[in-house]
Amino acid sequence: MSPMTSSGDRVNPAGSGSLVGAGFMLLAALLFGINGSVSKAALTDGGITSVHLVTLRIILAAIVFALIAALRAPASLKVTRRDLGLITAHAIVGVAMVQWLYFVAIARMPVSVTLLIEFTAPLYIALWVRFVHKRTVHGRVWASLLLIIVGLALVARVWHGLTLDGVGLAAAVVAAFSLSVFYLLGERGVGQRDPWSLAAWSFGIAAVFWTIVGRPWTFPFEQLNAPITLSGIGLTGPGWLYLTAVVLLGTVAPFGLSLMGLRRIGAARAGLLATAEPPLAGLLAWPMLGETLLSIQIVGGLVVMAGIVLAESARSTVASGTDGSGGPGGPDDPGGNEALREIARG
Repeated sequence: MSPMTSSGDRVNPAGSGSLVGAGFMLLAALLFGINGSVSKAALTDGGITSVHLVTLRIILAAIVFALIAALRAPASLKVTRRDLGLITAHAIVGVAMVQWLYFVAIARMPVSVTLLIEFTAPLYIALWVRFVHKRTVHGRVWASLLLIIVGLALVARVWHGLTLDGVGLAAAVVAAFSLSVFYLLGERGVGQRDPWSLAAWSFGIAAVFWTIVGRPWTFPFEQLNAPITLSGIGLTGPGWLYLTAVVLLGTVAPFGLSLMGLRRIGAARAGLLATAEPPLAGLLAWPMLGETLLSIQIVGGLVVMAGIVLAESARSTVASGTDGSGGPGGPDDPGGNEALREIARG
């Protein structure tokens, strides 16, 4: 399903909104990159657990998203029983799991390495097209798979054994699968409702989930007054200030921008532009946290990025009969969406 306006009109990803959508995605990538360092400082220096941080982050962000949606267009918050299935899957897999797994990974590995692994998500979208939707996938996608595997091997320095933390590595890999779900279901979601409404519902459901799992009433709130320092630049502040930054600048702003960008340019192009986050996060973690990588790991990161870009560039129009209304991948196809059509080759 291609992105639509709130009135139901299709948005052409190559039209006038394309530049704006690209700008939204790049700004979101920058904010997410900054948030990686801020969140890691809270996890490591602040002593906040990944479960507590993701629970508070999602609950507080859900409240802010709900207020924004209610103030902008109260009617947009109406939801049907049919909508709830997609929104719930988007909330649990695409929102709740991505954020928790990300926090688990960055607490054990460098932010840049975590993001490089997580942003193999575009490749999984291509694999979904090939093996689930049974469509032919552009040959460049398979070349990109080889590049990504080689690049990750260099980042992990597999010839020295597993130099990355095993739990952190597993969390990052599963986060990549969850991120692909975020893009695929998110594109369908913003094709049916206002992005801020989708965010309010997705984060609201995720907040209920993490309230049950995370039990926020057990959180040692006195820790929020303890000082946290960005070790690279020596910036110290209370924990509550870091939490506020994680919620507003690291969650509400970039997630809102991502959904608005997704609506304008589709999941495939949004996924490509979102891959700006790993190098940005790595560059920012260098001065903010003092994290450095070996030369071979930097080369591996560049190879991974090249593989992702190659996978996302393998977009072509599907053959006649597969992109019209009523046909496979068309607007009436419940499994069709922009990401699948752009990666598939007729």
